[in-house]
Amino acid sequence: MNDDAQLIDEALAGRSVAFGRLVTKYQDRLYNALVHVVGSADEAHDVVQDAFVQAFLKLDSFHRSAAFYTWLYRIAFNLAVSRFRKTRPTISVERARELSGEEIAARDPPPTERLERQERATQVQAALAALDENHRAVLVLREIDGCCYESMAEILDLPIGTVRSRLHRARMELRELLKDVVQEER
Repeated sequence: MNDDAQLIDEALAGRSVAFGRLVTKYQDRLYNALVHVVGSADEAHDVVQDAFVQAFLKLDSFHRSAAFYTWLYRIAFNLAVSRFRKTRPTISVERARELSGEEIAARDPPPTERLERQERATQVQAALAALDENHRAVLVLREIDGCCYESMAEILDLPIGTVRSRLHRARMELRELLKDVVQEER
């Protein structure tokens, strides 16, 4: 029996400490993936918290045919999409920079290079935020979270072919949104 299965069994038996260990194990990974999906550190934190609450409440419905993280990510992703549909945020480049929380480290390259990197990162974040939620989801899952196509299909409840085509279209759309950034670097 794997570690997650054992922790799930213990949590279902009423030992909340076991679920706490699952939270500790997956909260950073889930947060890091969701911050790119929702585009806001605060919003990602809220979604992660809500996802763990939902997972705890629905733990008895976890079928174990998928990995726990996959199931948890799907809950979180669905919550993020629901929030996004309700709020439809618009985000400026300056706000994206504020929300990224990037601090300048003491041993960074020269200031001009740091500023150029920050500007590129901000442009990429703004481009990601401009993508359709389905395209952003597949890009984040594949490029940031490193999921395989099978896991992505399971998380998004889509056929693998649809995942592949959405990923292709998402990459093309992102490339189009960032063509000016790419032109500047040449």
